[in-house]
Amino acid sequence: MPPGAAQHRGQLPHAVVVGLDGMNGLQTARILAARGVPVIGLARNPKDPSCRTRVCERIQSVDTQSEALIDALEALAPTLPHKAVLFPCYDMGVLLLSRHRKRIEALFHHRLPNPETVELAMDKVRFYRFAREHGIPIPTTHFVGSRDEAQRVAREISFPCVLKPPFSADPRWEKLSLKAYKLDDADSLLRLYDRASPLADTLIVQEWVPGPDSELYSCNAYFDEKSQPLVTHVARKLRQWPPETGMSSLGVECRDDRVVEETLRLFRAMAHRGLGYAELKREPASGRYFLMEPNVGRPTGRSAIAEAGGVELLYTMYCDAIGAPLPEARVQRYTGVKWVHLRRDFQSALHYRRRGDLTLGDWLRSLRGPKTFALGSLRDPLPFLADLAASLPELLRKQRPDPRDLSRAPGP
Repeated sequence: MPPGAAQHRGQLPHAVVVGLDGMNGLQTARILAARGVPVIGLARNPKDPSCRTRVCERIQSVDTQSEALIDALEALAPTLPHKAVLFPCYDMGVLLLSRHRKRIEALFHHRLPNPETVELAMDKVRFYRFAREHGIPIPTTHFVGSRDEAQRVAREISFPCVLKPPFSADPRWEKLSLKAYKLDDADSLLRLYDRASPLADTLIVQEWVPGPDSELYSCNAYFDEKSQPLVTHVARKLRQWPPETGMSSLGVECRDDRVVEETLRLFRAMAHRGLGYAELKREPASGRYFLMEPNVGRPTGRSAIAEAGGVELLYTMYCDAIGAPLPEARVQRYTGVKWVHLRRDFQSALHYRRRGDLTLGDWLRSLRGPKTFALGSLRDPLPFLADLAASLPELLRKQRPDPRDLSRAPGP
């Protein structure tokens, strides 16, 4: 039940979703609107399929990748009846709000992590060094700052390996479907280094943790001011698109106490507050878990699976921000709910079918059971339909995106 149930909808503080033009923003807007919270969406690209939603009170076009976002928020605040709650839905939004928090904190409620935590989480070089110092298990990691270092790493590292950008909030990498590039040999590593090195002083090369997509686990959580968890929710991937280095297309909630333990250990070491997400991969042979990446201060693609499983992750943040009683539904019940991005999962299933690892029957059976959809909604159908229409050329492609195709890599 919404805080102050006797209040009318218009009397509740708004939620301002920064980055409505994306899956995370759309899911966040839908979740909050379903709880009676009035939502305003800010979008850099108002033509994005997610902006076809009808759950927002209004959608405003804003350059959310620059300080213009802060200017827009300062102009928006006086027009609202109550102090609204900010929900940044992508890394650059978190970073901008954090760096300009003195300008916004008198105007809006927020639950951003402290500035040091934000900067640490966004800079992967600093973060992986922090993880080493605190005994957080990560894959063998090299920081490459020159061609000579790249050649040395190419001689020393075990293949396959992964090349990553150093900054989570770099929009030049954020727009790619690949978060990292899996490379099978030294020549591929050096070619990609030459292509990507103009973008950053240091690139990250990590050894590949063996195991299929289904060995990737995540924990979404919300922490109070003392880094105590008010909500935790564990899920694992079943498939992703592109396979191996892409984004989840099908996930299922599950119980894994080790994942919760490692997540809490990480975020307590960071003195974290607010929304936090950790992705870990389990190595089948040894049973060891390795931290792949954290996200802080924002919803993730799999925040919605917690809500579908009856765990009020984002609504807890909203209530905490406005000082309302927290919802009771904050404990995972392990209902087996699934989360599916139908278009991506169709692409992933085609890839595995062509490889002989998945039949049509296998795919249909994997979708059985209670589920929630990333974009699809009978009450709000236009975002899914618009995404499908925009993606038809990609759906008709015969081959999966190849991370070794350097034409797909970011250029200067």
